[in-house]
Amino acid sequence: MKTFAAISLFIFTGIFTALFFGFDLSEASESLEYDDEQEGLEDEIVIKFSHVVAENTPKGKAVRKFASLVQDWSNGDIKVEIYSNGTLYNDQNEYTALKDGHIQMIAPATSKLTERFPQWQVLDLPFAFPSYEAVKQAYQGEIGTTLLNTVEKDGIKGMTFWYNGYKQVTSNKQPLLVPADFNRTHFRIMPSPMIESQFQSLGASTSKLPFNKTYSNLEVNFINGQENTPSNIYSKKLFEEQAYMTISNHGYLGYVVLINGTFWKDLSKEHQTIVQEALNETTDWIWRHSIEMNDAHLRKIKRADSIDVHYLTNEQKESWKQTFEPVYEEAENTIGKRLMEEIYTIQEQY
Repeated sequence: MKTFAAISLFIFTGIFTALFFGFDLSEASESLEYDDEQEGLEDEIVIKFSHVVAENTPKGKAVRKFASLVQDWSNGDIKVEIYSNGTLYNDQNEYTALKDGHIQMIAPATSKLTERFPQWQVLDLPFAFPSYEAVKQAYQGEIGTTLLNTVEKDGIKGMTFWYNGYKQVTSNKQPLLVPADFNRTHFRIMPSPMIESQFQSLGASTSKLPFNKTYSNLEVNFINGQENTPSNIYSKKLFEEQAYMTISNHGYLGYVVLINGTFWKDLSKEHQTIVQEALNETTDWIWRHSIEMNDAHLRKIKRADSIDVHYLTNEQKESWKQTFEPVYEEAENTIGKRLMEEIYTIQEQY
């Protein structure tokens, strides 16, 4: 009993001491200090933007510019989180991730949509665009409008097209100057039936590999060659595993900016305007700078000792075009007469 009384006295003494000596009642009456860094975090809108190329490419820089504009124009209400180099999703699963709402925006190469939407193959036709202005007209005209509308059935909104440049071919076997040079070669291509048909007509076999797996497959000689723009060839160091490069300009590589449809609809009109205007300004920016970046990267590739750079002569280019004639003949069944007529009109104009 005495022990219980002693323990009770000890506890009572501790509480009494804490209340009157160790606890400042003035502090209890003050409100907690306001942390302005937490202001608005609950209301902040986050856009996860996933892409597969390096930061120092036309698309990589365009995404950063877009993110900066959105941040500034929304006064920090909208934040764009950038996941480059395929760190979040690769080019084979980013579309599904967008559709399922795991990310909010992507900007895949237009070729990546061709297996889901066959009409997009119109942009992969060989030698489809005689000039950069021809590409711009296709993106901003009837072709672009028609293609952007096709993705709506997947709950995705097509926002705009971004530019990169003309594709060139590389090889570790021999210079690729005439169609016969492609015999018994194995190329990495993007997942486009139109591109596959082109290389088959040249006598090459193909593998559809993710962009970020291209270097490693060149390194172990699983593939002999690949096609891409100078900016992508340089930034991913693909030229280090290739002995020959041909400036062929046989196709154009561009991107389409896509946003999850539900996410877009949930944005306020004000925020939709900010995102759209930021995209418009970025599209103008990449149009002006993509050509410069590809030219600069091509000059750097030429200075490398590991690769020889060749240019097609007019005669050689004509031999390529003749080889591709069956590709055009088959295209109308897939692409449709209307879009094919639009391509022919653009080709005649430029």
